[in-house]
Amino acid sequence: MSIRNLRTLIAIKKYGSFQSAAEALYLSQSAVSQQIKSLEKLWDKKIFDRSNRSPQMTTVGKALTTKAEVAIKAYDNIVSSALFGDGFKGQLKLGAVPTTLTGLMPMAVNLLKQRYPELRVVIYPALSTRLMTQIDRGSIDAGIIGKPELLPSGLNCLDIAAEPMQLLAPPNTTSSDPLHLLRTLPFIRFDRDALFGQMVEKWLQKNNIQVNESMELDGLEAISSMVFANLGLSIVPKSCVQSVNPLPIRRLSLGADAPTRQLGLAYNNDHPKLDVIKEVHLTLLNAVEIGELKP
Repeated sequence: MSIRNLRTLIAIKKYGSFQSAAEALYLSQSAVSQQIKSLEKLWDKKIFDRSNRSPQMTTVGKALTTKAEVAIKAYDNIVSSALFGDGFKGQLKLGAVPTTLTGLMPMAVNLLKQRYPELRVVIYPALSTRLMTQIDRGSIDAGIIGKPELLPSGLNCLDIAAEPMQLLAPPNTTSSDPLHLLRTLPFIRFDRDALFGQMVEKWLQKNNIQVNESMELDGLEAISSMVFANLGLSIVPKSCVQSVNPLPIRRLSLGADAPTRQLGLAYNNDHPKLDVIKEVHLTLLNAVEIGELKP
């Protein structure tokens, strides 16, 4: 019996249809259908009633899926026990929004490696929405995200740090009025697919600021370089852990009413490596307390 097929069966129950499960698992719908047919042949039971346009799970299918959930959880616990039963060993898949890759992430992983040298951390950069999907389907163990107003069902998020908006301006600008600068200089927009980019757009609209957009980027390092090259200014989160040798550009406050991005560590409530994830969270808090990337 294939563990993969059982996970697919559970995904159909969770997402409500073959198509939705296929999208969540990054499979074709025909591949999902074939996996279910393999289970039906193996068990000699009808898991889905296909007489309607949309297949419906049978009573037997629901019972088998419940047993499959128990089996998968037990399997995951076996793997977790083998990897982490004797200290923190093995691999941990940790996602992170790109803005944390030059400060918070390297600092935290460095601290983790000092404490647990046999722990192998694999980093998966992505935007928050993508990371939450990966956590939900078990592709990664946890992820540092910009905390949304509403978390998907089954996910938890531990607060790491609040990062307020700030204005990055070229070093040759003289004005300290952020609204004046925003209305007069080219604007380098933070990716609007990112939660923070959406926060920026809402703030600009709230303050009736029409910007002269010149480009749209998603990385702090790339945006800072463009600003340093006098190609415009930008609004970015103020990093909770400063990188090494930051570029000599101006960093201006947007005032007390500027919103902040709440960084958090997201994970599944029933994840078998909860003890490891909690330790990662404490390490992230330690990195924020240090506040600066150090060797």
